[in-house]
Amino acid sequence: MNDNRLVLATICLASFITPFLASSVNVALPTINSDFAVPDQALLGWVVTGFLLSAAIFVVPFGRIADMVGRKKIFVIGMLIIVVSSMLCSAATSVQMLIASRVVEGLGSAMIFGTGIAIITAVFPANERGRVLGINVAIVYLGASTGPFLGGIITEHAGWRFIYAGVAILAALVSVLAQRFIREEWRPWESGSFDYLGSALYGGTLFCLMYGLSLIPDWSGAYLLIIAAALLAALLSWEARSPNPVIKISVFSHNTVFLFSNLAALINYSATFAVGFLLSLFLQYMKGYDPQTAGTILMAQPIVQAVFSPIAGRLSDRIEPRIVASIGMGLCVVGLTGLGFLRPETAIETILESLVLLGLGFALFSSPNTNAIMSSVGESDYGMASGMVSTMRLIGQMMSLGVAMLIFSVIMGHVEIAPEQLDELMVSIKVAFGIFAGLCAMGTLFSLARGNLQREKC
Repeated sequence: MNDNRLVLATICLASFITPFLASSVNVALPTINSDFAVPDQALLGWVVTGFLLSAAIFVVPFGRIADMVGRKKIFVIGMLIIVVSSMLCSAATSVQMLIASRVVEGLGSAMIFGTGIAIITAVFPANERGRVLGINVAIVYLGASTGPFLGGIITEHAGWRFIYAGVAILAALVSVLAQRFIREEWRPWESGSFDYLGSALYGGTLFCLMYGLSLIPDWSGAYLLIIAAALLAALLSWEARSPNPVIKISVFSHNTVFLFSNLAALINYSATFAVGFLLSLFLQYMKGYDPQTAGTILMAQPIVQAVFSPIAGRLSDRIEPRIVASIGMGLCVVGLTGLGFLRPETAIETILESLVLLGLGFALFSSPNTNAIMSSVGESDYGMASGMVSTMRLIGQMMSLGVAMLIFSVIMGHVEIAPEQLDELMVSIKVAFGIFAGLCAMGTLFSLARGNLQREKC
C-alpha cells in the first residue's frame, strides 16, 4: 500500500521543479547571452521557447503512454531525463547545446506533467481530492514565483550553470523517493496500441499554434496559425475514428464538465498570464521603479495564490467545484477591470489591491477547476486528463502573451519603447487589461455552464 502523505510530498517536489525550470532561466538570459556571445537574439529566445514547446507537445501523449505502461514508470523516467538534461544544460559549451538540452528537459517535464496529477488523483479518495490538488497547485505557484528570485540570486553569486546543477540534484532525490514510496503502477490501458498518428497530428498542431502565437503580429505567425487549424481538423477527424485515441473526443463531446472546465482553464490563463508582463512595464516605465522593486511588488499575486490554493481545494471537496471556481473567475474579472483604469499617478496600494484580488481569484479558480477536470473522468483517463490540465495552461500562457504583443504592435508599432512613446504604452496596457477582463468574464460563463460534478464517477 502507498503512504499517501509520502506520495503527495514526492509529487509536490516534482511539481516545484517543472515550473521552476520554466521561470528561473529568464533572469539568467542576459548572462547566457554574454557567455556564449549569441549572434541572434531570436536564438536566445529559444532557450525558453524550446522548453515550453517540448513540454506542451509531449504532455498528452506521455499521459496516455503512462496509462498503458504504468504511471510510476513514466514519472521516474521523466525525473531521470530531467537529471541528465539538467547536467547537460549546466555543462553546455554553446547556446545550441543549451537549447537542445532544454528541449530534452521539456520532454522530461512533460512526463511529469502527464503523470503527477494522475497519481495523486488515483491515490486519494474523491472526498480529499480537492485538498491535495490545492496543495499541489500551491507548490506549482511556489516554483513559478520563486524561480526568478532564486534564479537571480544563483546567477549573481554562483553563475547560471548552478541553476541546472541544483535542479539535477533535486530531481535525482525525487526519482529515489518516487521509486521508494510510490508502490503502484496504475496501468488501466494494458491492452491496445499507441496512437502514433494522432500523437503526431497533436504535436504538429501544438507546435504551429504555440510557435505561431510567439511570432504574432508577424505574418509568418498568422500562416502557422492557419496550418494549426488545418492540423486540428485532421486530428479531430482521426481521433473520432481511432480505436485507441491519444485524446478521447468522446470525453469532450459527452462530458460537459470536462469540456467546459478545460475551456474555462484555457480562457483563465489567456486572460491572466500576461498581467506580470504588463505590470512590469508599467511599474518600470510609468512609475520609474527598478526591476528588483517591480519584481517585489509583483510577488503579491503568487504569494496570495500559494496561500489560498489549498483552502480553495478543500472547499471544492465540500462545495460544488463549479461554484467555487466561478467565484474565483469573477474575482479575476474585478481585479483585471481595476487594472484597466491604471494611470501613471495610480497609487501602489491600489495596484496591490488588484494583485491580491487576482491572486485570490486564481486560487479559488485553479484548484477546484483541476478537481473538476480530474473527477469528471474515469481512472483509465487520468493520464490524458492530467495532460490536458497542463496543455490548457501552456497554450493559455502563450495566447496571453500573443494578445499583449499584438495590442502593442497595433498601437505602438514595431519599435522599442522610447520616452516619447509612454502615452501609447499607457494606452496599450489599459486596452490589454480591458480585453483580458472581457475574456475572463466570458470564461466565467463557461465555468458556470459546466454543470455539477458527478462525484460518484470514478
